Amino acid sequence: MKKFGIIALSFILLFSLAACSSSGKETSGGKDDKITLRVAWWGGQPRHDYTMKVIEMYEKAHPNIEIEAEFANFDDYWKKLAPMAAANQLPDIIQMDTAYLSQYGEKGQLEDLTKYTEDGTIDVSSIDENTISGGKIGDNLYGFNLGSNVLSVITNDDMLTDSGVELNDEAWTWDQFVQMATDVQKSTDKYGTNGMNPADVFFPYYLRTQGERFYNEAGNGLAYKDDQLFVDYFNMQLDLVDAKAFPTPDVQAQVKGLEDDFIVKGNAAMTWNWSNQYLGFAQLTDSPLSLNLPPEQADNTALFLKPSMYFSVPKSSEHKEEAAKFIDFFVNDVEANKLIKGDRGVPVSSKVIEAIKPELTEEETKIFEYVEMASQNASKADPPDPLGSAEVMKALKDVSEQILFKKITPDAGAKTFRTKAEEILARNK
Repeated sequence: MKKFGIIALSFILLFSLAACSSSGKETSGGKDDKITLRVAWWGGQPRHDYTMKVIEMYEKAHPNIEIEAEFANFDDYWKKLAPMAAANQLPDIIQMDTAYLSQYGEKGQLEDLTKYTEDGTIDVSSIDENTISGGKIGDNLYGFNLGSNVLSVITNDDMLTDSGVELNDEAWTWDQFVQMATDVQKSTDKYGTNGMNPADVFFPYYLRTQGERFYNEAGNGLAYKDDQLFVDYFNMQLDLVDAKAFPTPDVQAQVKGLEDDFIVKGNAAMTWNWSNQYLGFAQLTDSPLSLNLPPEQADNTALFLKPSMYFSVPKSSEHKEEAAKFIDFFVNDVEANKLIKGDRGVPVSSKVIEAIKPELTEEETKIFEYVEMASQNASKADPPDPLGSAEVMKALKDVSEQILFKKITPDAGAKTFRTKAEEILARNK
């Protein structure tokens, strides 16, 4: 997952278009011919190392399968994948991101995996439907979720205690969140919370707490009709800025990675992040941290399991069923997941989660338990972002900055954003 700090290391890329011709069977003839599957993913060296071990396990259990690994850092990965897609020579199994699923799926380049879940090739008996649905566009399952994250509020417990603040995360409100952040600032002269950039995550989550959604189901417009929701959200942020409990966008922009986060530096009592980020924060600070449910998550089941990333199978693959069998192994095999250990999000299989819990560290266990708890009151995830969503989010970010620097009012910002967003989405459809 690119968002919230994927480590992009420079590797010697194993991608090459010359390798694209190797997807077929070996030429020696006969039913025992080896099938070559190309598997592509992005990530850092640790992900590469354990993924290669998982591949070795699979090849040992399936002697007729030979797997060619192709990996890169996130940015280079997509640069290499694009010409392969244009040449109709994509790898048999592609690690897919939510930001690209619509782009590849709606262009007809990805196989619908539904038939493989229905016939048991990919065993979904221990996987919740809400977890699976995050990879659907319409009725087509273009990406199979490899792991789940949930939005969380991570707190520095010492700072909350020193400020006399008590948090009941199962029942707190937005007003209580603002009051807590303000109380922390008054007591410590530190930020109560990190900057909640509205783009991509936080304004859409706020809408969910109000029973609304950001994009409409068709992906050609905004779903929420009442701009007062936009106004209320940004008035809340302005109140926090005025109380100095919330960093302005220029200060927030100085955070380039986990090590720069306000909660790591001891400069904020709360940070809004995905659950998998907790481990990094916990490793970078000596202060006790907790994972908490965000405000007002219960009444409208606002939380959802976010696919960290997917495996997709291109229509051009000559070995779709074998690719589906590898996906099944990756998500359901206990020994394989003892190596993966949630790096690609908390495993989607409840059986796998229970089986690997003894292998987890204390901090890893907290993440697993949080996601499990949050999933008990989670609703269906929104569909993958529609085409044009990157432009929409940039427009939202730009308007947000103008509001927080008080160059325009929330009312004016609501109108400006709606006009821009509707035009972008209509154009891309």
